[in-house]
Amino acid sequence: MTKVFVSGCFDVLHSGHIRFFEEAAQYGDLYVSIGSDKTVAELKHRQTLYNEKERLYMVSAIRFVHQAFIARGHGRLDFEQEIKQIKPDIFFVNSDGDSAEKRDFIENLGIRYIVSNRIPKDLLPIRSTTAIRTQLNK
Repeated sequence: MTKVFVSGCFDVLHSGHIRFFEEAAQYGDLYVSIGSDKTVAELKHRQTLYNEKERLYMVSAIRFVHQAFIARGHGRLDFEQEIKQIKPDIFFVNSDGDSAEKRDFIENLGIRYIVSNRIPKDLLPIRSTTAIRTQLNK
């Protein structure tokens, strides 16, 4: 079976995340790397709403996810150890997570790099964690 790898914080879990997992899982078994509390704090300069164990529990419970785990590394490529261990065929990312650094790292490993279309499911609204946080802080 084809292995598909995604990474992210997945702190304020919403329908956009579920759709992202659903879209990625269409390519094969989905492996989800979740940023540790420490990595999220370093990159986003804030604490997570849910700790890494709770985020792992929630993401693991989603039917599109074959396996989820907390990334052991740090920084934007915190998943480096896991990606080399799992050896996925595809790295799936949304437009917010797309970067030249990530693309170069992934393609140099011989892994196909796909950027999501971010199309909501069945006319659901477009969701993003940033927009939700902004709305809550009003």
